[in-house]
Amino acid sequence: MRAFWGLVLLPVVLLFMAPTRAFGQTQSSGQSAAADAGPQSQSSQSHTARMSKQTRLEIIRDFEMQLFYARTAFPMGHRGLKLKDGLISPNGEQMRQEMALWGPAVKPGDPAHISFVQIKEDHIHFEINGGPVRRKKWYQRVEISGASGVPVNSGSDQPIENPHGSFVDLCFDRYVPELTAQQVRELLIPVLDFKAQNKEQAYLDTLPPNVKAAIVAHQVLVGMSPEMVLHAKGKPPKKVREKDGETDYEEWIYGEPPQDVDFVRIVGDEVVRVEIMRVGGEKIVRTEREVTLPKQEKEAKTEPPEAKPDAPSLRRPGEDSEDVPNPANGASPAPPIAPPDVPQSPGGSGPGYLVAAAHALEP
Repeated sequence: MRAFWGLVLLPVVLLFMAPTRAFGQTQSSGQSAAADAGPQSQSSQSHTARMSKQTRLEIIRDFEMQLFYARTAFPMGHRGLKLKDGLISPNGEQMRQEMALWGPAVKPGDPAHISFVQIKEDHIHFEINGGPVRRKKWYQRVEISGASGVPVNSGSDQPIENPHGSFVDLCFDRYVPELTAQQVRELLIPVLDFKAQNKEQAYLDTLPPNVKAAIVAHQVLVGMSPEMVLHAKGKPPKKVREKDGETDYEEWIYGEPPQDVDFVRIVGDEVVRVEIMRVGGEKIVRTEREVTLPKQEKEAKTEPPEAKPDAPSLRRPGEDSEDVPNPANGASPAPPIAPPDVPQSPGGSGPGYLVAAAHALEP
C-alpha cells in the first residue's frame, strides 16, 4: 500500500520541484552575468571620470623639482596664474597692473623649477621656486612641552613671504581627468617650457617673429625694450645720459671708430632712436616705430602729503587775523618797539624794560 502511494505521489513532487530548480538556475546565471559586467563598468568609469590615485602619484613624482624656462611673467604675491583651455589669467591690462604693483617673481625666459605639486578637485597646483609662502621645515613643526605639559613656542607661526616664488593652477571644468605626464606638459606650454635648451632660446620663443629675427641678427629696432637690446647687442661698452628739452634719455653706444658705431637712444623702457655711423661716413637714422609691444605702464603710488599738525597757540578759534602774524604759519611775532621818547635801559629792550621805563616817566 505504501509502495502504491509512493508511486502515485512521485510525479507530483517532481512536477513542483522543476520550476523552482529552473528559477534558481536562472537567478544564479543572472548574478554571474552581473558580476562579470560590474568590474568592466567600474573600470570604464574610473578611466573617464577622475584621475586615479596611481596616476596622481606618478604626476607628482614626475613634476616635482622639474626644471623649466618661463614663457610668461609670474607676478609676486598670492594670486599667481591660472591656466584653463590655453588662456592665462590675469592677462592684458590686469597683468600689467599686477606687475607694476607687485613686481615680477619670474620673468619670461628665466630658469625656474617646480617645487611642489598638489592635485585638487578641479585643478593641479604647481608652485614655482618655493611658492609665494615659504613652507616650514620638519624641525620647525616639532613641539616642545615643559614640565607642566604646556607647549613651548619654538618660533613665530606667521607665514614668511617668498618674493621669488609664485604658482600656476592648471584648471579643468569639473574634475581632473585621467592624464599622462606628457599630456600635462602639453597643457602647460603657454606658461612653462620644458624643451628649451638654454635661457636665450626660451626668451626668444616668447617674442614676435620679427623681433626674434632681429635679435638673432644682432640688430636693434625702434620700439624694443632695453632687455631686448641686451639680448641683441649685449652690454653696451659706453652709456651717456643726456637731456633733450624736458626729456631725459640714455644713449647706449656700441663700437668704436674705425668700425661702425651704433647709437641707441632709450627713453623710459623703449628705444626711440637708432643711429648708425658707417665706416665710409654714411649716417643712418631711424625714428619710426618698428616693433609694436604692449606698453608696460608703471603706476606710481601717489599718496597725499601728510598734513602737519598746527603749532600750539594761546588764541581761541576764530581769533586769527591777517594783520597779526600767526606762529603756526612759521612767522614769529616781532618784539614790541618802544616809542622814541621813552628812554631805553642799557641792558637791552623788551617788555620788562618798557615797564621800568614807564614807571620812570611817571611824576
